[in-house]
Amino acid sequence: MSAILQVQNLVKQYGGLTATDDLNLELIPGELHAIIGPNGAGKTTLVSQLSGFVTPTSGKILYKGKDITHQPPHTRAHMGIARTYQITSLILDMTVQENIALALQARDGHSFRFFKPARSVKRLQDGAMEILEKVGLAEKAQMKTSELSHGEHRNMELGVALAAHADLLLLDEPMAGLGPDETGKMIELLTSLKGDRTILLIEHDMDAVFALADRISVLVYGHVIATGTPSDIRNNEKVQHAYLGEE
Repeated sequence: MSAILQVQNLVKQYGGLTATDDLNLELIPGELHAIIGPNGAGKTTLVSQLSGFVTPTSGKILYKGKDITHQPPHTRAHMGIARTYQITSLILDMTVQENIALALQARDGHSFRFFKPARSVKRLQDGAMEILEKVGLAEKAQMKTSELSHGEHRNMELGVALAAHADLLLLDEPMAGLGPDETGKMIELLTSLKGDRTILLIEHDMDAVFALADRISVLVYGHVIATGTPSDIRNNEKVQHAYLGEE
């Protein structure tokens, strides 16, 4: 099966600091591929390059066989790449349904200043409800977004990404700040999306990573030192020494 995403010899330097260092990575369509590594390993810099917010110093990023290394974020979004952030970016004084309808409208190429129709267009409202069903928020559709919990905002962010009809979801620490119950719900939600979308997951919660991932790549000093199944990674001596600890 040909890769949906290929990262070839990716380098990003900030002055004397090398954030990604000759980084190679392949994602298979439909897999959930986790990236783990210690703080400062270059995980968020990698995602920023994949989403187009940071330009590599050298190397290539191929998406569905096309070179997107120098494509801007909005072009990548139209091609089917969506990123969620460590910090949520939702419109808090709109209802939950309105946020998702607006994301659907934006995907169709309409300007945000024409938001009024999104409130009234049945297709957008129905589409928003379908997505809210998927992310477990249908019952909260008419609530103000500001009234939702932190974990529910995370689910909404995923809903916004799904509204973009993204084939590739770049998830940057979706469990950050979640309690045990909310983390459990997020794991269930991501499990339900597996196979439908290709997911790149950056996450510090190792229990979640090992429960969810089809494959894991370990990043140390901006370089992938190992890629494999959760079992491969758990038993890799180089990984244990560099990151997981000797236990």
